[in-house]
Amino acid sequence: MGLHIFVAIVATLCFTSVPAAPKPGQAAIASAHPMATQAGYDVLAAGGNAFDAAVAVSATLGVVEPYASGLGGGAFWLLHLAEEQKDVFVDAREVAPAAATPDMYLDADGDPVKGASFNGPLAAGIPGQAAGLVHLAEKYGRLPLATNLAAAIGIAQQGVPMHRRMLLGLRFRRTTADRWPAFGSVYYPSGEPRAIGELMPQPDLAATLQRLADKGMDGFYRGRTAQLLVDGSRAAGGIWTLEDLARYRVIEREPLGFFYRGVRIVSAPPPSSGGIAIANMLNILDGYDLTRFDEVTRKHLIVEAMRHAFRDRAEYLGDSDFVDVPVKLLMSPAYAAGQRSAIRMDHAMPSAALADVVPPSGAGANTTHFSVLDRDGNRVAGTMTINTWYGSAFMAPGTGLILNNEMDDFAIKPKVPNSFELIGSDANAIAPHKRPLSSMSPTFLEGRRGIAIVGTPGGSRIISMVLLAALAWMDGAPADDIVAMKRFHHQYLPDVISFEAGAFSDSEKAVLESRGHALSESSRPYGNMNIVTWDFASGEVEAVTDPRARVDGRVY
Repeated sequence: MGLHIFVAIVATLCFTSVPAAPKPGQAAIASAHPMATQAGYDVLAAGGNAFDAAVAVSATLGVVEPYASGLGGGAFWLLHLAEEQKDVFVDAREVAPAAATPDMYLDADGDPVKGASFNGPLAAGIPGQAAGLVHLAEKYGRLPLATNLAAAIGIAQQGVPMHRRMLLGLRFRRTTADRWPAFGSVYYPSGEPRAIGELMPQPDLAATLQRLADKGMDGFYRGRTAQLLVDGSRAAGGIWTLEDLARYRVIEREPLGFFYRGVRIVSAPPPSSGGIAIANMLNILDGYDLTRFDEVTRKHLIVEAMRHAFRDRAEYLGDSDFVDVPVKLLMSPAYAAGQRSAIRMDHAMPSAALADVVPPSGAGANTTHFSVLDRDGNRVAGTMTINTWYGSAFMAPGTGLILNNEMDDFAIKPKVPNSFELIGSDANAIAPHKRPLSSMSPTFLEGRRGIAIVGTPGGSRIISMVLLAALAWMDGAPADDIVAMKRFHHQYLPDVISFEAGAFSDSEKAVLESRGHALSESSRPYGNMNIVTWDFASGEVEAVTDPRARVDGRVY
């Protein structure tokens, strides 16, 4: 037992703790939309590997799920190179433009301007997904970038059928559409969204994808696309420059790794908060034999671990290229032991006892995730985002791209919540070329049972969903049960357990409330987990998509 960390120079020493697995001999892809999944399989059939498939799936999701991801946003891809037995984290997160300042969303009194970091081009960071697709294809793929992007280009040209999730987001964004005609002309062609099933062609997006396919980085970060993005952004009040786009670079980082209950877990490093938070929570839980407790006490302890980890997320985490993130401290067993000593079995710790901050309000979430395993054992966990529903709801004319609103993921003012009700400190303050803190948590689980490739959208709830999925997989749950399980979440502030209907029984609710927990049932299901598992004993490979995304028998 014990949670052990491997980062940086000690990473290779720990790889030997889990024997190398044989090749699975079959491939599996789980994504949020069947057209994206098919695009990935088509690339594999054409001789591509998992990394080619990741490019095809990522690009296609940006076309069929424009409310969640796309070339106007960013991404994290966690890679496993089977032949080298090596893991790589590809950081294509957005960056703040050069003209960004710490107080750019504050008024003369120092208070946040409502909507300033949420709507329009001023809310957008310089996008990284396009650079990430080029990087994956050129460094790790077997096929040309153009081959991997062909499906996305074709779907954009022909049109994707309007589906329910797309329509829900458009209803949410209706009030902002009139402000930026390029966005409205695509998504509200007659003043209203298209009907379910009606094709929505995106010719400008197809042309932008084609320039990327033809010229790689220069087809997006320089030339016509770059000029359209900068001109459109600045005409509507943005601050992007051609230099901002030209200087964008993907960063390869060492993934964070640790062991819990004999399972090796590999997850995202900063600027993601996911890997550190998950390690911290599991380290706290490692001090308990959870099998000894009744179900409600087990959930109480998980919530308390979440509370402590999210408190540290708010206080310490940011872009490690700009601030000193105490990774080893936050992931150490000794640190977790100190946190554990403050946890009571019979009562919740009020979050106010940990720190005094401004109470948050408001909510929102949208992102997408996919998981890929190829026949050779290469694998990818990819999480992409433009942040909230339809990002900033701004489209630079002629590009077909919806720009992200990831600037809202910075702490626009210390201890003031963002749209996901997350707070932050100076560690996550806005600075030129800095990457905002993220909750995206693409993760690998490896143990005697086999392998699981896990991730999900869900804003701040991503971290807790991956934690619960990891615990369930370690307990032997099948993939179908893992993605369908009812979820609960605590993020330190607001000091409340949010949960899906059915996550707690009536008696469990009563016990949790008697222990001082505040409960809030979510008005709708959350998350859209896509998981691939490989069972070593049976050889079975499964790809399972969250049932929350299934509408009328189809996966969306």
